[in-house]
Formats: sequence, C-alpha cells, structure tokens
Amino acid sequence: MLPQEIIRKKRDGQELSNEEIAFIARGITNSSLSEGQVAAFAMAVFFRGMTTAERVAMTLGLVRSGVTLDWNDLELPGPIIDKHSSGGVGDKVSLMLAPIVAACGAFVPMISGRGLGHTGGTLDKLSAISGYETQPDIATFRRVVREVGCAIIGQTDDLAPADRRLYGVRDVTATVE
Repeated sequence: MLPQEIIRKKRDGQELSNEEIAFIARGITNSSLSEGQVAAFAMAVFFRGMTTAERVAMTLGLVRSGVTLDWNDLELPGPIIDKHSSGGVGDKVSLMLAPIVAACGAFVPMISGRGLGHTGGTLDKLSAISGYETQPDIATFRRVVREVGCAIIGQTDDLAPADRRLYGVRDVTATVE
C-alpha cells in the first residue's frame, strides 16, 4: 500500500478499508509515515470525516499501537471504567470526572494528551502541578490506580504511541475539532 493513495482516497471522500486504516495507524506508530503524510491524513479526515466503521478501525489501530494493560490481576473491588476524549478545546471533564467516579468505587485509569489548541490538553494542565508525573512507569501507574482509584497519565513509547503522535499533529495542523 502507498500512503499517498490512501490519503488521496480519503481526501476524495471515499471510505477506507480496515486494512488501509490499520496501515495508516502502523505508519503513524513506526514513523514510516512522514509528518507531512500524517498531517495530510488528519486534514483529509477533518474535511471528509469518517464512517462509523472507519472510526472503529482507527480506534482499534490506535489502541493496538502499544501495550494493552490488563487490570484483572489486580483483583480490584469495583468496575474498571474508561472515559476517553477524542480531543477537544478546553477539556476539563477528565479532571473532575475521574475522582468523582473513583469516589463511587470504580477504578479509572486514563491516558490523556497534550496540546489541543490555545487551552492546552489535560496533561498540560496537570503538568502545571508541581511534582505531578505525567509519564510514570507502568508499575507506578497501576499502583496509583489500585491505591487511589484513578490516575491520569500521558501516552508513552509503550502506551498509545500512535495516539500521542496523532494528537501532536492535530494540534499543529488545526485539525482538533
């Protein structure tokens, strides 16, 4: 597959196959797609949108770009829930919702992003807190979730690396919305 052909197809309003989207997600992860190609893909999606099937395939591609954490071995005494944002200007929900849900007995491990326009991302806000570690190792992340009930960290080379790269590109190409 050629990235430029997939980008052209999306630019022209055609639906991408699961294989084409998986190819794009892998290219974002392993840097076989240049910054220009990732930006062009983001812009094509911005203007043309994605079908439900494309959104599901892209989500799975981003999820599979790194380590998938399994929380079952911690035998947590409540449900493990996720609140995920696809990125929006001025996200403030995560900062309040995670501790509220944790106070109700659920466990909320969250991976968030940086830089989403002029307001910054959730991680940018948390980085303003002296001593807050936005990229702890996985063992620390799991320990905090077990002990506190929630934790918000950033993507790493191991956790959601394609999401991290795509977030960064969206921020500088005005494709956040």
